Amino acid sequence: MPLEPIKAGNDAQPTLEIIEPLCAVFRRALKEEGLKYTPERAMILDTIIAFDGLFEADQLLDALKEKGHSVSKATVYRTLKLLESCNIIQQVLFDRDQSHYQLTVGSTGNTLLINIDSGEVETLAVPELIELRDKICAAKGLKAQGHKLQIFVSASDA
Repeated sequence: MPLEPIKAGNDAQPTLEIIEPLCAVFRRALKEEGLKYTPERAMILDTIIAFDGLFEADQLLDALKEKGHSVSKATVYRTLKLLESCNIIQQVLFDRDQSHYQLTVGSTGNTLLINIDSGEVETLAVPELIELRDKICAAKGLKAQGHKLQIFVSASDA
């Protein structure tokens, strides 16, 4: 279930786009599945929103424990799947050994530089790419909601 902007305004004034809060989107998706929005699920969502960029399930669990929350690993993994199913987070695949996640909303784009030798990942800000993406979408009468680009690198033998 994607986030749906709510348009407000009239013809005389510019349109204001209001995005529904993530907790409301999550609550509605859970209700449709016959599940409850529990305090544990709320804490997990709040912690994910506070992350800057990519995160792993174990990092999420550690962050929750640092805040004094007692949440099982199973609850974290089940909640990640639920958040992924309602398009609040997405899994980012670049490593066979570890799953990474990121918020799907609230960012202008996601460009990753992935070093295949060391496994290090760097998030890049590429305003030119965002500009090109938006131009392509506008030409097709669409509005970009984000992007994902992964660039794989290794040490040069030069």
